[in-house]
Amino acid sequence: MKSGEIKDLSVNDLKEKIGEMKSAQEKLILTHQISPLENPLQIKWGRRDIARLKTELRKRELQA
Repeated sequence: MKSGEIKDLSVNDLKEKIGEMKSAQEKLILTHQISPLENPLQIKWGRRDIARLKTELRKRELQA
């Protein structure tokens, strides 16, 4: 997810997206434990996307 896309989201959308991505991340990790993923870097990318969303959410909380 690009930073431009993140900045266009509202606070509620950010919270929703974080929840969705966390559940998808958990599923990826469980799937990888059972049978290796074709591209295990997906786990790393997902973790970074969640961090980007959380950073933008925190930034908006501090501005308000």
